[in-house]
Order: sequence, then C-alpha cells, then structure tokens
Amino acid sequence: MSRIIITALFFLFGLNQVKSQNIEQIIIGTKHTLHSNILNEERAYWINLPESYHNSKESYKKYPILIILDGNTHFKPITGMVSHMSGNGKIPEMIVVAIQNVDRRRDFTPDKIVTVRENNSGGGEKFLSFLEDELIPELDRNYRTEPYRILYGHSLGGLLATYTYMKEKTLFNAFISVDPSLGTWDAKTMDEKLDSVTDNSFKRFIYFATANWGKRNFRNRDRHIRLYEALNSKCEGAFYAKLAYFENESHSTVPPIAFYDGISTIFKDYDISFRDVETKAQLIEHFQSISQRLSWSFKPPEQLVNQIGYNMLRSENENNKLKALEFFILNTENFPNSSNAYDSLGEAYEILGNKKKATENYKKALELNTNS
Repeated sequence: MSRIIITALFFLFGLNQVKSQNIEQIIIGTKHTLHSNILNEERAYWINLPESYHNSKESYKKYPILIILDGNTHFKPITGMVSHMSGNGKIPEMIVVAIQNVDRRRDFTPDKIVTVRENNSGGGEKFLSFLEDELIPELDRNYRTEPYRILYGHSLGGLLATYTYMKEKTLFNAFISVDPSLGTWDAKTMDEKLDSVTDNSFKRFIYFATANWGKRNFRNRDRHIRLYEALNSKCEGAFYAKLAYFENESHSTVPPIAFYDGISTIFKDYDISFRDVETKAQLIEHFQSISQRLSWSFKPPEQLVNQIGYNMLRSENENNKLKALEFFILNTENFPNSSNAYDSLGEAYEILGNKKKATENYKKALELNTNS
C-alpha cells in the first residue's frame, strides 16, 4: 500500500474519530430569576447543587445553604472548593447560591453614607429582607434544604455579613466576612453597633479575614481587630469566631484563600478519620461538640460511619466485629430512608451469622431502593 494511500486513510480515520466524539458541556450551575416585591426589581441568582442531589438512592438527603454575595465574582472558585472539600468529607455537602449584583453599594451598606454627592447607600436592611423573606423561602420550597445557612461576603459584602451577625434576629447561622469594609463605622458608630449586640449573636459563628493594605494596612487591621476584640469581651461564654490575617494577600486576592480557611474553621474537625474512631460513644460525642459550636445538630456523616463499620467488620478481633454492628445500626437510626444503610447492616448481620436479621435488613434496603 502506497504512502499516499496510508496517509489518506489515516486522515480519514482521524477525521471520523473527531466527528464521532460527543462534545458535552461541563455545567456547574443553573441561572434563576426571582421578582422581589421588597426591592421592586428582578433579582438573578445562580445555583450549584451537590453531586449527590440527583442520585435517586440519596433523595432522602437535605443540604445546608451557602449564600454568596457578589456572586458573579465568587461563584466559580467557591463552587469548585465546596465540591472538592465536601467530596473529601472536610465539610458537608451544601447548596451554593450566588446572588448577582444590581447595586452593591445600595444593597450591602446597612447605614446611609453621607458624601458630598448624593448617593443611594443604606439599603442593606431592605436587601436582607429580600434574602430572608423572599429568596430563602423560595429555595426551601424548590430544593431539599436544611435550615442551616451560611452567608459569605467580601468587602462591602463583608460589611453586610458582619452587620447581619450582629443583629438580634436572622435566618443565618454562620458568616464568612472577608476583609469587610468597615471604613464607614467610626469609633462612635462601632460602639453603637456593639451596644445593641445581644447573646443571640454569640450563638452563631463568624469568621473574619483581614488582607494586607500596604501603607494603609494599620488602619484596616485596627478596625477589624477592634471589632473582634470588642465582641470577644462582650461574649460571656465561648466566643465562636476567628480573625485571620493574610499578610501576603491584598484586598482583591484574599477572597478564595479566605473562603477556604473560613469554611474549614466553621467545620473544624468535621473530617475526623474513620481510623481514629474506636467507639460509637466517642463518635457521637465528637459531633455533639461540633453541633454545640455551630448551634445546629450535625449527625456523623453516613459515609464516615459506613467506613468505620466496615473497617471494624474486617478486623480479626471478634469484639471489633460486634462493635461494627453498633455503627451500622447508628446509620439506620440517623438515616432511616437510606437503602444503603440497611444494606450495610444486612451484610454485617450476614457476616456475623445472623441470617434472620440479615434478611430483614436486606428486604428493608430493597424496599427503600424500589421506592426511591
């Protein structure tokens, strides 16, 4: 066969391969619009759902909500980190909601800013009403949400997040305030804000990040430190908060790294290794401690408990095999609609020689799997 014919066949074969390839888009979210009667305008938001959300076998799951301000800027990096971190068990899976801006100066400033020229600042309270009275109920109606909500804001968004944390009442449970723009809060204003803070704020968790502002760095850091220390002094019990300084990051570069540190701080110790758990009581106590810090009941993740159970079930120690049963039972108690929890419990009973119990749990798993 001549070289020309071989070349032609190679070209045609390669062309055919290119044509036969299916080009699929990688989609990280969906776009939505909600008309706000409070703001009297259309508001756009983007949503990223956890990978497990559309798995029929996991349709019993509910998810916390992370709401991102300045969503057009932060949606992509944050959804990537949430996906990676939740996939590794470092944080829970969550629904990420990114609010698109209309007028951030108006929406993110809780107080009227007096300037030489007229401005429309001071709409923060109204915007919060939109979030809490319109958007969150809309999300709860349309998605399987857990009523644990985190608010993330940077710069003016950080100002609004800080203000929301200090309110008497809010639907949010935790806050990540990245380099908040506290320039409009002079000493008098800040003291007034602090005077109005009640114990309700200290039931929530707040993370502050401070960037390096170069020559203006002292003034920026001083405001953040002053607020943090004043809140700490006012709190009578444990102060669930952290202030982190990023010397090598500027105001514009700090958001991604601060989010990672902030969400890791909120869910500190959530990713306990299955190898470090020896008893069911130890595991329950561990997650009770996390729940107390976050003022919300976080159960040991189903996958983690399964790992612990199978690790003990494979042990040559007979006592460990019996303890494995306790963990599989715990999963069925915490996740009664999970077919996998009952399937694993059935397998444990089968290995331990209890065929009757194994059959009962396999049947329950099949029933749940059929109904999902």
